[in-house]
Amino acid sequence: MLAEHDAIVTIAVKDIEKAKQFYEGTLGLKPTSRAEEGTLSYQTARSTIFVYPSQFAGTNQATAVTWIVDDIEAIVQELKAKGVAFEHYEGLPNTELKGDLHVAGDHKLAWFKDPDGNIHALANGNR
Repeated sequence: MLAEHDAIVTIAVKDIEKAKQFYEGTLGLKPTSRAEEGTLSYQTARSTIFVYPSQFAGTNQATAVTWIVDDIEAIVQELKAKGVAFEHYEGLPNTELKGDLHVAGDHKLAWFKDPDGNIHALANGNR
């Protein structure tokens, strides 16, 4: 029923201006003209990210967005240079923490939070 339809990432935030600074300034996303007043919309390669204000922002304790990237080490370093702090998770099965990367065989992952605590993941695309 839904397999042939696009889905978008929907992220709740408390402060839309602070979110705009993070998503545009820190992550380098470009806004689209499709955003409704008081919201933000970004187009990535084949996905849309919709950011909207909500009193429930940051309450999800699981990953909200996963970015598939080719050079995860370079992106981690670039984000760190912009002040992004990376999360370190203990006890992930068959996973070793190497700096800010969680490595499991050929898989490399890194997690960070936006200003409202929404969790983003980076995953290497070279699998």
